[in-house]
Amino acid sequence: MVAPTVKRRRPLTPYLLIAPALLFLAAFFGYPMVQGLILAVYDDEAVLPLLSDPGIEADSVGTLPQGTGLTVLDQRANLIEDEITSDLLTEDWFRVSALDNNDQTVEGWAPETRIRIREEAEDGTPLAGTVRTKLAAGADPQTTLFAEASESADVAAKLDARTRVRIEEIATLELWFLVTPQADETEVDQSLEGWAPSRFIQVFGEGENGRIDRGTDGEFTWRFVEKMTEDRFFGPAWRTTLLLMVLILPIQFVLATLMALIIHARLKATSIFLYIYSIPMGMSDLAVGILFFSLFTGNGFINSFLEGIGVLDGPKSFLSADTRNWIIAAIVLAELWRATSIVMVIIVSGLQAIPDETLEAAELFGASYWQRVRHIMLPLLRPSIQVALILRTILAFQVFAVVIALGGGEVVTVLANETYRQYFTLRNTNVASAYAVFILLLSIASAFFYLRAVRTQDELSKT
Repeated sequence: MVAPTVKRRRPLTPYLLIAPALLFLAAFFGYPMVQGLILAVYDDEAVLPLLSDPGIEADSVGTLPQGTGLTVLDQRANLIEDEITSDLLTEDWFRVSALDNNDQTVEGWAPETRIRIREEAEDGTPLAGTVRTKLAAGADPQTTLFAEASESADVAAKLDARTRVRIEEIATLELWFLVTPQADETEVDQSLEGWAPSRFIQVFGEGENGRIDRGTDGEFTWRFVEKMTEDRFFGPAWRTTLLLMVLILPIQFVLATLMALIIHARLKATSIFLYIYSIPMGMSDLAVGILFFSLFTGNGFINSFLEGIGVLDGPKSFLSADTRNWIIAAIVLAELWRATSIVMVIIVSGLQAIPDETLEAAELFGASYWQRVRHIMLPLLRPSIQVALILRTILAFQVFAVVIALGGGEVVTVLANETYRQYFTLRNTNVASAYAVFILLLSIASAFFYLRAVRTQDELSKT
């Protein structure tokens, strides 16, 4: 008789434990990374729609890219229909009441330029005035009052010059411009003509020409990436970052391995060595940079020591615009002192995972200490070395505070410093995001390289 098969229920606990981790990654890694990528390749102010009429609800007749030169054909003032109040070209209109030639009370709207204010309230609000005289030859001597605050509205009345009026209401209107591309703008439709509000247009001189300052619609673009690569600091920052990695990583791993082996040897003073090696882990990047800057100043330890042993006759300027190599040397020393302990801790944890029986067996078969290190410890340390390489390389791409403290970020610059400069100094978040994405891609590429280059025996056997 065949025993009935029992269907095993899949445990839900692992999935419940994974869910918070996935939410954390999505909220604090995935979302910021996607937003940064969007900032680097998407311009949300790339194009400006031109409208058929001067009003935000009018139909679009076409779009022009940001920066396009414009010829202004006409202008009109419209009531502000939303809450945006900055970057506007505005004009005020007055709703006035007065007695006409027949002593009848008339009322209507007139632009501020047609009314001379004669009476104001204590807070400066206009209360009364007179109609200005028109000086242009052949112009209608009377001033037109409109039914609404717009020159396209119906005519409500006409008043003679110097007529006294009472100001009943004030309306602030935004200027709209009827524009078309300039003749030298060959990459756009020359026949395009439409209205745009002043908040998006910069008008020059007498109001006959201008350009699109910013748009309202976005598009994907490589413009910010091109700005990054064409930036005069990009090449030096990229080369210096790679140079620091080439100089720091090999020395750092040799020092970290020697420190880890000393601790793993379980000497009498092992705990003292561990405490001394761990001191830099308690200091911030900026503090380490300031510390090493003080060592290299004119009155610092290095100058004092070299003068004391007779190598120098007077203080030497190590950190200046003319001593770039000394600045790089100081950065390398500071980074070695600051971050070697991080690598050491990872290697120590890997050494502690190696079974003592394995090392004792090798010693029993006559393997010397350095043979055990080379043929047993280092191969078994590959997972730890892999993690340390990935972590330290990512941190090397992000080195910033030490460079600022020792070089000011001008003579010697790195990618992280250029990201900060674009964001904080130049206020260009899109180019700063392009730098940040570039650093991210370099970090991902280096991690993938280490995962392929430094593999364990199990990983090699599966390939």
